[in-house]
Amino acid sequence: MTEAATSVPTQEELMARLGEVQDPEIQMGIVDLGLVYDVQFDNGTVLVTMTLTSPGCPLGPVIRGEVYAKLREIPAVKDVDVQIVWNPPWDPRTMASEDVRMALGIW
Repeated sequence: MTEAATSVPTQEELMARLGEVQDPEIQMGIVDLGLVYDVQFDNGTVLVTMTLTSPGCPLGPVIRGEVYAKLREIPAVKDVDVQIVWNPPWDPRTMASEDVRMALGIW
């Protein structure tokens, strides 16, 4: 194996990959929306703790699948565990980036 294939991905690399995943309804990245609470790499497995914009989000499985697929593109990642949590509840006024708040009209 090459060094690149066995190197441990950084927190920044994991978050950058997650930043490529968009909420299909809002067409904004899940990281910018503030939906990703935590991401950890442990011995080949990435644990993602995140939420959705609402508990009834019909596209939750799609988003979860996209998170899994994006992180599996990283050579050192062997598995991805996506945990959807509801606490703390998502609040775009405090969790979303400034650009997202502006786009959503949240002043």
